[in-house]
Amino acid sequence: MEGKRLSPIASAGRTGIAMDEALMAAAGSETSADDPMAAIAARVKVEREGRGWSLAELAERSGVSKAMISKIERAEASPTATVLGRLSGAFGLPLSVLLALSEREVEREERRVAREADQPVWSDPETGYTRRAISPAHAPVELIEVVLPAGVKVPYPASAFAFQHQQIWVIDGQLEFFEGPQRHVLKAGDCLLLGAPQDCVFFNPGDQPVRYVVALTRR
Repeated sequence: MEGKRLSPIASAGRTGIAMDEALMAAAGSETSADDPMAAIAARVKVEREGRGWSLAELAERSGVSKAMISKIERAEASPTATVLGRLSGAFGLPLSVLLALSEREVEREERRVAREADQPVWSDPETGYTRRAISPAHAPVELIEVVLPAGVKVPYPASAFAFQHQQIWVIDGQLEFFEGPQRHVLKAGDCLLLGAPQDCVFFNPGDQPVRYVVALTRR
């Protein structure tokens, strides 16, 4: 008999303990802590199976091919930032949830200080885009530091922004941010509050990396 299907919002409301147990069972506690690809594989599989979705159904909801999802879940392919954005939109979860390393989350759960050396860093295998999770686990405001290499463009679907309010604060360099048809040119010190969810593109038009902080809160 087919298992009970959960909506994205219902699934997101599951307890952190239950999710961590499922992730450790899927990937093994040591592997998930040390291997980002294995951690992402476990997270995607747990989220999909928790909703009772087939690979084909997740492919239809996310716009990511069934073959690619299968490779991600088997830890045979490292997804790009754009692919992860599509999957997070389909699941109704912030992108950071798919990037969370399960054991580190357990270790950091009760800590209110996130030391720089312990902050998880993820790098997009296609573009070299890097994303550092600055905030302690379960903070009400999530801070993400991003470094976008020169000439790199990273698109995200509107669905990836549907569950959170977002601000972008540029630290170094210049960022072009496309919010639907609107183009924002953000220089060092500028801060943008995003409007209603739209397809977005982060673009670094310069010849040096741009560094910015993204602040996220749940809608």
